Amino acid sequence: MSFKDRVLEYRTGFHRTFWVANGMELFERLAYYGQGTILSIFLRDHLRFSIMEASTISSVFGGLIYFLPIFAGTLADKFGFRKAFSFAFSVLAIGYFLIGSTGIGAFSGIYANLPLFWVLIVFVVFTAIGGSFIKPSVLGTVAVTSRPETKSLGYAVYYWLVNIGAMLGPVIANLVRKSIGIEFVYLVSAVSCAAMFAVNLTFYKEVKDVAGEVVESLGTKLKNMVVVLLNVRFIIFLLIFSLYWIMFWGGFYIVLPFFITDHIDRNANFELVLSVGALGIILFQLIVNLLTKHLSSKTAILVGFAVSTLGFPIIAMSGSLWLIALGILVWSFGEMIQAPRYYEYISTLAPKGQQALFQGYAFLPIAIAWLVGGTFGGWIYTTYGSISRREKYHNHPCLAIAASTGEYPYLG
Repeated sequence: MSFKDRVLEYRTGFHRTFWVANGMELFERLAYYGQGTILSIFLRDHLRFSIMEASTISSVFGGLIYFLPIFAGTLADKFGFRKAFSFAFSVLAIGYFLIGSTGIGAFSGIYANLPLFWVLIVFVVFTAIGGSFIKPSVLGTVAVTSRPETKSLGYAVYYWLVNIGAMLGPVIANLVRKSIGIEFVYLVSAVSCAAMFAVNLTFYKEVKDVAGEVVESLGTKLKNMVVVLLNVRFIIFLLIFSLYWIMFWGGFYIVLPFFITDHIDRNANFELVLSVGALGIILFQLIVNLLTKHLSSKTAILVGFAVSTLGFPIIAMSGSLWLIALGILVWSFGEMIQAPRYYEYISTLAPKGQQALFQGYAFLPIAIAWLVGGTFGGWIYTTYGSISRREKYHNHPCLAIAASTGEYPYLG
C-alpha cells in the first residue's frame, strides 16, 4: 500500500467517533499513568504507609480498575458508551481528587482522626468503579467504528494513543512532583478527567452496529457474563495471559520505584524511567504493526511473549538507570507485537451485542496481575530488599531497624 493510500485509510477507514473516543482515552491514560507511577512512593514516603500497606492499596486499585470492566462492559453494552463515558469521567475526577486530598495539608484536619488506610481503600474502590467503564467503552467503540479491513489498524492506533498518555502522564507527574509536590499529581489527574467529561458531552456521538445489533435485556446481558465464564478454553487463555502481566504491573509499577529510589538514587526521575516503554510504543507501534500484520493473532501473541521476556534479564543484571530503561524498552517491543492483536483476537470471539462484555473480560489478566503481582511484589521487595539493605547498612543501627521492619527511609 502506498503512503497516499495509507493516509486515505486513516482518514476514511474510521467513523469520526473513533477519534473522539481514542482522544478521550489518551487523556484518561495520562491521568491514570501519571498517578500510577507515583502511587507507591506517595503512599510510602508521603503518607508513611509500610511497603506492604502501600502495595496492598495499589493492588486493590489496579486489580479493581481492571476486574470491574467485566461488569462495566455489560452495563455499557446495555446503556450505551456515551452514558458510560459520562459516568466514568465524573467518578474518576472526584476519585482522584479525594485520593490526592489525603496528602494535602489543607485537608489534614479532616483525616487526622480517621483510619487513613481504610479511607484510601474506600477512595481507590470508588475511583476504580468509574475507571472500569473506560476500557470496554473505548474498545467497544473501536469495534463498531472501524471497517473490517481497518480493524487491526484501529486497535494499533488505539494502543498507540494509549501509550502517548502513558508517556506524558509520568513526565507531567515528574514535573508536578518536583515543582509543587507529589500530592498535587492527583489534582492534575482529576482535572484531566473532568475535561474529558466535557469533551464526551460535547463531541461523542453514539454509533450503532446496525447490521449486527442484538437487542437484549439487562437480565440477559448479566446472564451472558456467567455464560462467558463457562467458556473454559477462553478463561484458560485469559489465565495464561495473566502470568505475562504479573511481570509488568508487579515488577514495574510496584517494585521498580522502590528499588530505584532506595538502591540507586533517592532523587532519580523514576517516572521518566518507567515512561520509556510507552515512548518506545509511540515511536514504533505502527511500524511494528505493519511488519507483523501478516502474522496470525496467535502467532503474534507468542512472539510478543518471547520478546518481552528478554527485557527482564537486562533489568535484573543492572544497577544502572540506563540499563533498566533499556530492559523496559525491550519489554515494550514484545508488548507492541502482542497487545493490539490480543484485543483484535478477543473482538473476533465476541458475539454481536457483546463487544464491550468480551473486551471487559479481556482485562481480567491485568486484574489478576495487579491483585497478585502488586501484593507479591511488595512481599518480595520487603523480604529480599530488606536483606540487601541490612547488609549494606548494618553499621547504622537506626537504618538496620528500619530495614528489618520494612520501613525504608530515603537513603542516598
